[in-house]
Amino acid sequence: MNLEQKIKQAMQEVAELGDCQLVEPIQPNTLLLESGLDSLGYAMLVAQLEEDLGIDPFTELAIEIYPSTFAEFLAIYQQCLNTQ
Repeated sequence: MNLEQKIKQAMQEVAELGDCQLVEPIQPNTLLLESGLDSLGYAMLVAQLEEDLGIDPFTELAIEIYPSTFAEFLAIYQQCLNTQ
């Protein structure tokens, strides 16, 4: 399973826990705020991904602007994995 699939799977798990409905399909240009997860959902997602991947790019990298699309979110995780 590649990184994009892992993130999408974690998003689905968090959505189910939070009783949220994700938009389908999640595309690279899908706006995070319109994906179906709220801010608590994204906090849960970052925590879940830290558990799954062993990284939290939001604390490890100096990210000044939170990503607005799925592609930007994915790129931050790819960047963090590449710097390890």
